[in-house]
Amino acid sequence: MVQAGGFGAVTRAVDGFGGFAKQYEQIEKVSAHHGNFWEVLLYGQIGRDRAVMFDLAGKLEFTATSEGSRVLDALAHAQRHQSARGEYITAVNDEGKEVDISFATQNWRKAVVDKTRTGQFVRKHFEAMVFTALTEELRTGNVAVVGSEEYADWSEQLLAWEVVRETLGSYLVEVGLAEPGESAEFDAKFFRRQLEDKLRNAAAATDAGCPENEGLVIDPETGVPSLKAFRADGQRPSAKRLEQEIRARMPERSLMGIVARTAYWVEWWRRFGPPSGNEPKLTDPLGRYVIVTFVKGTNMGPYEAARHIPGVSGHELSYVANKHFSIMLLNEAISDLVNAHARLDISQAWGDGTAVAADGTHMDTYLDNLLSETSVRYGKPGGIAYHHVSDTYIALFTHFIPCGVWETVYIIEGLLKNTSEVQPTTVHADTQGQSFPVFALAHLLGFDLMPRIRNWKELTFYRPSKQSEYVHIDALFGELGKHVIDWDLIESQFRHLMRVAVSVREGTISSSTLLKRLRSGSRKNATYAAFREVGRVIRTVQLLRYLSDAPLRRRVTAATNKVESFNRFSQWVGFGNRGVIADNDPIEQEKSMKFNALLTNMVIFHNALDIAEIIRQLLEEGWEIDPEDLAHISPYLTEHVNRFGEYSTHELGIQPEAYDPKLDVDFTPLREQSLIAAGLGQAA
Repeated sequence: MVQAGGFGAVTRAVDGFGGFAKQYEQIEKVSAHHGNFWEVLLYGQIGRDRAVMFDLAGKLEFTATSEGSRVLDALAHAQRHQSARGEYITAVNDEGKEVDISFATQNWRKAVVDKTRTGQFVRKHFEAMVFTALTEELRTGNVAVVGSEEYADWSEQLLAWEVVRETLGSYLVEVGLAEPGESAEFDAKFFRRQLEDKLRNAAAATDAGCPENEGLVIDPETGVPSLKAFRADGQRPSAKRLEQEIRARMPERSLMGIVARTAYWVEWWRRFGPPSGNEPKLTDPLGRYVIVTFVKGTNMGPYEAARHIPGVSGHELSYVANKHFSIMLLNEAISDLVNAHARLDISQAWGDGTAVAADGTHMDTYLDNLLSETSVRYGKPGGIAYHHVSDTYIALFTHFIPCGVWETVYIIEGLLKNTSEVQPTTVHADTQGQSFPVFALAHLLGFDLMPRIRNWKELTFYRPSKQSEYVHIDALFGELGKHVIDWDLIESQFRHLMRVAVSVREGTISSSTLLKRLRSGSRKNATYAAFREVGRVIRTVQLLRYLSDAPLRRRVTAATNKVESFNRFSQWVGFGNRGVIADNDPIEQEKSMKFNALLTNMVIFHNALDIAEIIRQLLEEGWEIDPEDLAHISPYLTEHVNRFGEYSTHELGIQPEAYDPKLDVDFTPLREQSLIAAGLGQAA
C-alpha cells in the first residue's frame, strides 16, 4: 500500500482520469451509432493511462463508508479481468451473481451493456465507468483510503454521541442555538421546531413588509426577484475634507521602519525562533527577524534583497526564514497584530470586530509548479490567497489554496483557526459562499453567514410546508407543493448533525475536510442529505432577509468591498518578483502568504496610529471630528510609504516612544447605528 503522504499524487492522477471520463460520459448518447468513434476516443486518450490506474488501485487499500461497496465490488471485478484482451468480459462475479452497476448513470449503463451479448460487459467502457465512479466516491467520502489523511474515513474522526451529549448543553448556549434555560430540552424535535419557526417567521415578515419594500420587484411568471441598485449618497463634504487633511499630513514612512517600530511596540518578533524552542543563536534576533519579515512579506527573493540591504547575505536570510519561521508561529504573530489593532480606539471607527468578510485573490506561480492549476474563476494558472478580513480592515487569517480547490470550504475554516481576541460571529462572502452545506455548518457553529447575492436566477426558495402560501412573495417559492423542506429527515439526523458540529468545533475533524466531502456529488451520503436540508432552511432565511433589508445589503456590500480592497493592498505590499510566488513547496507557498499578511497588517496598524495622531493634532487645532466622517477613512493608505530604493537598516536600532491607543472621539453613535441596523435585519 502506498504511504498516505503520497496519495496526493495518486488522487491527482485519478482526478485526471475522472475528468476525461466525464467528457466521455457527456457524449455517450452518440455511442450507439458511432462505435468506431468510441474506439478512437477512448483508447487513443485513456489507453495510455489504463495500466497506471490499475497499478494505483492495486497499491491502495480502499474501504466503503456508505454505499460505496458496489463501486469497490465493480473495481474488484475489473481488476480480476485486467489482463483480458478481448472486447468483452463476463458480467458475473466469482459467486455467480451479476455485478451490480446500479451506481452508474443510465448513459453509462447503456455504454457498458451490449444488448447483443447477454451477461457480458464492454470491457473498455466498464473500466472507464468504474474509475469515474471511484473518483467521485473518493471526493464525496463514500469510499476512503486506509492510511490516508485527506481521503480517510472522515466519519471515524467524529466524536461519539455519548461524548457529544455530555457537552451539548454548554455548546448550544456558546454558539447561540439555545438559551441557558432551553439547552436542557434541546433535542431532535426542539431543533426541528426551532428551524421551522425560523423559516416561517422570515417568510411571514418578508411577505408583510413587501408592499413597503420599494426596492424589490418579483417577476410573477418566473418568480425571480430583482433589487433596485443602491445609489450611494457619496462622501460627505466634511468627510472628504477630513480625508484630504489626513492624507496631506501622513508622515513619510519606509516599509523597513514600519516593521521595526511594530516589532518594538507589539513584540511580534518574539514568536519566532529555532524549532528546538531554545533562544535563537543570532547576534541581533530582533533585527534579523525584522529584515526577514520585510523581505518575505514583500515577496523579494533573499539574494535579490541582500543586494539592497547592507550587512546581510542571501544565505543568512534564507536560512533564518526556513529555520526560525513556521506557519504556526506566523499565525501567532498575525494574531498579535490583530489584538494590538483591536485595542486602538480608532479601530472603533471602522467596526467592532463582530463581522468578517472572506474572499480570495489570484496569485501567480511558476508554470512548472506541480501544484499550479488554471483557475476557472480567474482564467489563469497559479494559486489563491484566501483572506478573512475584519470589519476593522485587518486580516484575521490567511490561507493559500490551489486554484482547483473549492474556495467556499475555507470560509468556516479561517474563522475556526483564528486565535486572536477578535472573534466575529457574522461572515460575509461573495457569491462563492452559497452552498447548502456551508450554510448549515455555519449555522450549527453559531456563525451568521450572509453572502453577497448577485444572480437570483440560480437560487431556489424553499417553503416550510406544501400548504404554505403568501400574498406578495409566493412566486419566489415556485409551484405550490414543490420545493418543500424535509423536516422528518432533519429530525432523524439530529444526532449526527450535532456530532459533526461539535467535532468540528473541538478540532477532531476540519471543516474544510468535511465540506469537501459534502459536495453536490454526495447525494447518496446521508450526512450530505441532512446538511443540504438544514442548509436549504438557513439559505432561504438569509435570502429573504437580504431581499427585505436594504441596510443589511449595504453592510454586506461594504464588507465585501473591504476584503477586495485588502486584496489589492496586500498585493501592493507584496511587490517583489512581480507578484509571482517563486516557491514550489506548498508549505513555503503558505508561508509566503502568511508573511505577506503579517507585513500588510503591520502597515494597517501603523497607518491607524498615524491617523490617530493626526486626529489629535486636528482636535488641538479646534477641528470638530464627526465619528461618521472618520469611519470613511480607510487605513489602506499608500502615498506616504516608500517601498523602493536602498533599504536602510538604521531604524532597527531606534526604539520608538510608546504609542497612545486612546483617542478623544466618541464612537458610541456609530455602535448604536450598527445595533439598530442589526436589529432590523434580525427582525426580517
